[in-house]
Amino acid sequence: MLKRLILIDGPSSSSDGRSIRGTPLLSPSDRAALSREFPGVEVESGAPGPSGGALHAVVDARAWRASALDLWALDTRLHALDAGGLFDLRIEGLERAGAARAAHEVLTRCQRFLRRRNLASATEVFDRVLARHRELHDLDRPLVRADHDHAIDVWQWMLRLEPRAGVAVQVAALFHDVERLVSEADVRREHRAPDYQAFKDEHARRGAALTRAALTGVGLAQEVIDRIGALVASHERPGDDAELALLNDADALSFFSLNSAGFLDCYGAEHTRAKVAYTLRRLRPEARALLPRIRCRPEVEAMIPGEPGRPPALAPETQASRRSAPP
Repeated sequence: MLKRLILIDGPSSSSDGRSIRGTPLLSPSDRAALSREFPGVEVESGAPGPSGGALHAVVDARAWRASALDLWALDTRLHALDAGGLFDLRIEGLERAGAARAAHEVLTRCQRFLRRRNLASATEVFDRVLARHRELHDLDRPLVRADHDHAIDVWQWMLRLEPRAGVAVQVAALFHDVERLVSEADVRREHRAPDYQAFKDEHARRGAALTRAALTGVGLAQEVIDRIGALVASHERPGDDAELALLNDADALSFFSLNSAGFLDCYGAEHTRAKVAYTLRRLRPEARALLPRIRCRPEVEAMIPGEPGRPPALAPETQASRRSAPP
């Protein structure tokens, strides 16, 4: 589990290129904002050089700003560290002007390793729900690993959007795409569907039945399981139901923050453009307003109508950095 985010400064943007040491990378208000949005992770400043032996992963700030980071390699490292217990994440080469933004974007990308909970999910029953969910996923299969990552990320987005979310909608976040474990565990086929909405509706309907079956015996009341099933069955269509809208928001934001780079690599620009449009339609205005704070590949950002401009990305240094996790 991610325990500490360590921010390391780098060369300043001054004309002579000298580093400015001793200037805090984060203002008190920036640090407080990160603590509110990502409770449970310690945010510290560190010095360049050896890490002192602590288990850690490294994000290069320049590569991150350029959307040139090898996300597949980062995810592989994070999963290995997570399997061993607590670990640190270091962002190196930061400049004060962009440090808060980089910290927010990187923590958003890695939030599935925080595993925050609230009162509704800090229970032994929810422990059993998580265990059952994990049992369903063979993480040695890349697409199944990607689905598991997405499920945990949707859950974490949900708790960011609504810290008081109830148990039913949290479980629905975890199980909403469980049908893919049957239909798309090794090969994706959604891009071949002649009617995309009908394909997604059937995915949701079948997923609801699988979810109800999977949750038998974990200790949830039957009416809660029925509510979870109803949310999963409708999760591809936004509606007036507040919990359903919350699930749609969390699912859509996770697509942009976690899956969109791999989706583009896997499916190409044409289907990604259609997926972006489909996903935007599921977002409420208040959730869509969060998109400018999410780091997407420039190609994906260009597909979002009205997306406010970001500082221009630096030129990628290698084409290998384009490799990313599958969606």
